[in-house]
Amino acid sequence: MSTPTAILLIAHGSRHDPANEDLRQMAAELGAMGDYPIVEPAFLELAAPEIPTAGDRCVERGAGRVLMVPYFLSTGVHLVRDLTAARDALIARHPGVSFLLGRPLGPHLLLQQLVKERVRELESDGPPPDLASAAEMAVSYAPMEGH
Repeated sequence: MSTPTAILLIAHGSRHDPANEDLRQMAAELGAMGDYPIVEPAFLELAAPEIPTAGDRCVERGAGRVLMVPYFLSTGVHLVRDLTAARDALIARHPGVSFLLGRPLGPHLLLQQLVKERVRELESDGPPPDLASAAEMAVSYAPMEGH
């Protein structure tokens, strides 16, 4: 019997927990589909679990191969520098387990279609999304040094 393959779904992380919950929900839904027996959410920073912890969980759950899927829009510095460093650290910590880092979500035709859908939503007669004002957000999420 072969060892299972895991999905490690990785987002940046946010001080605004509902944004983090989106990734956790996506991981739960992917896991419920049953194609992969192990699906773990992970965050680069600002939220838990961070990548090393979630990667360890994949291995603890029996994964022999971990597919690291960046929940990022483009190949920016976090993907090129930080996620590759996290992958390399997991490889060093778990000899014999394969950690494969994938591409970002965009550019991709499906992402273009999603942007078009969001434009259509804004052009419709329906109300725009109910988001807090900048002043309200500034009170809740004052900038932290380095972010």
